Amino acid sequence: MMSALFKSTLLLALAMAWAVARADIYVIVNANNAMRPLTNKEAIDLFMGRTRTFPNGDYVLACDLPRDHASRVRFYQSLTGMTQAQLNSYWSRLMFTGQVMPPQTIGSEAAMLEMVRRNPGAIGYVGQEPQDKGVRVVLTIKTGL
Repeated sequence: MMSALFKSTLLLALAMAWAVARADIYVIVNANNAMRPLTNKEAIDLFMGRTRTFPNGDYVLACDLPRDHASRVRFYQSLTGMTQAQLNSYWSRLMFTGQVMPPQTIGSEAAMLEMVRRNPGAIGYVGQEPQDKGVRVVLTIKTGL
């Protein structure tokens, strides 16, 4: 028979896991960037190398988290429907042809916030709604992973 403490702990752990699994992803730009809110299609085009400029014509520095980062996996799965293996294959093909390079990898979400805050042309994403006044959310992606 399970103790009440064990049941409570298990319930709390399950609730926390569910909350993390359902966490949104926030696409961010520099607070001074004139970018209006992005559509999903515009975000896909920017992060999948299909365009190198914002819709207003300004050059984009797309930033990405490391391959094994949980927010990166949720971001691409929710935005494009691609698994990590499909994403790796996609970039391998594009890089082989010399057409385009993948977004610049940034080591952590804190470093991502810093990069976007310091670079008016940068775009990135984080797994928690940013409290940093130097960045602005242009798209919220609902995740269900």
